[in-house]
Amino acid sequence: MNNTTSPTTRREFLKTTGRIAAASALAGISVPTVHAQGSDTVQVALVGCGGRGTGAAANAMQVSKGPVKLIAMADVFEDRLKSSHDSLLKQHSKSMDVPEERKFIGFDAYKHAMDCLKPGDIAIFTTPLAFRWVHFTYAISKGLNVFMEKPLTADGPTSRRMLKLAEEASAKNLKVGVGLMSRHNRALQELAKRIQDGELGEIVLMRGYRNQGPVGSAFTPRKGPNETEVAHQIRRFHSFIWASGGCFNDFNIHIIDHLCWMKGAWPVKAQAIGGRHYRGENVDQNFDNYAIEYTFGDGTKLMMDGRCVLGCQDIYSSYVHGTKGMAIASKYGDCGMPSSIFTSQNADRSKMVWTSQVPKEEADPYENEWNELVEAVRNDKPYNEVPRGVQASLVSSMGRYAAHTGQEMTYEDMLNHPHVYAPNVETMTMDGPAPVMSDAEGRYPIPQPGICTKTEYPI
Repeated sequence: MNNTTSPTTRREFLKTTGRIAAASALAGISVPTVHAQGSDTVQVALVGCGGRGTGAAANAMQVSKGPVKLIAMADVFEDRLKSSHDSLLKQHSKSMDVPEERKFIGFDAYKHAMDCLKPGDIAIFTTPLAFRWVHFTYAISKGLNVFMEKPLTADGPTSRRMLKLAEEASAKNLKVGVGLMSRHNRALQELAKRIQDGELGEIVLMRGYRNQGPVGSAFTPRKGPNETEVAHQIRRFHSFIWASGGCFNDFNIHIIDHLCWMKGAWPVKAQAIGGRHYRGENVDQNFDNYAIEYTFGDGTKLMMDGRCVLGCQDIYSSYVHGTKGMAIASKYGDCGMPSSIFTSQNADRSKMVWTSQVPKEEADPYENEWNELVEAVRNDKPYNEVPRGVQASLVSSMGRYAAHTGQEMTYEDMLNHPHVYAPNVETMTMDGPAPVMSDAEGRYPIPQPGICTKTEYPI
């Protein structure tokens, strides 16, 4: 069995993930640590200027671990770059130095933006996930540290490729952060330690919910006549599995990741149901609801429900049940505080024995993850979150795959599945073919559980 899923105790797992990639020195090769003394400004380039990219760049410029300056930006859409730049300039003008000649548009813009950096600086990747391995490969060749947004992959071949690139990054002593910010939430860190120390006993069940109305770009109408297929799909990336893992991966990965962290393991298989109900004129690849049952090696279950339907009860939280009681992991949202422990299986306030208290200056996990990445860069600490990011993406994908095919899916089968969802993405052009194409009626291939069982949709 691949070592990413080999049996481990919860204590071993939590200690290992807490030391993020302590074995990163895989070879004696390293790049100069140009910011080791904390005296130099760390320069940053933003690749992907949508909402999450703008937020990540803002977090970078707010770090408390020394000066950080944004010097270059890249996107395939000029309007998105302009909007991002204008927004950032209003809030962080003193930390920005992005003249017109360092604003790059097009599919090769990522190279030009990274070429503005020097070894030891940081590249931010917040494009649709299909481009992640392309950009990461170039960053490694340039000796750049990286922050990349989740999810990292949507298929097996790309997951294997990213794991190999993670090894190359560690061998070059590069620092890499991944935007699974729950791991940097102080309440969840304390809860993980308490679970590790046995306060809940043995975990017997975990529950996660993200039930809400339509959000993001998960619902897409037919393409208009004045937009290319590639442009349409990139702008509406939540609607296409190749670009985001679909709404299931992009929306639910945080809760899946932090509940697996509480358990101290990754599940070995998944079975699931889901369906499309109220699509109207939308032609995207998503289901309206998903219900995933993950199974761990010891038989413990993680139940993850995701729904994007108006008029239904909203539930957006996560829970851990053990032989000694239960815990609220995220009270609301992906990692909303406080976390709490109870001596009963209900969240009865009279049975609450602990609730998290976090200093105000450490309350924002987005800021925490950036402070920790920059500290690792400046002080030359081993830091590579990519293996864990790939594993969380893979677990999300196997749940999605199980729902879309109606078949049980194992971690190993998902990792080794041959279907590449975005072939030739490194040579994609705006007027070329997209990884999926619409039919004569403008509709895209959709999952057909029980009919299309070897791939997630007809190919």
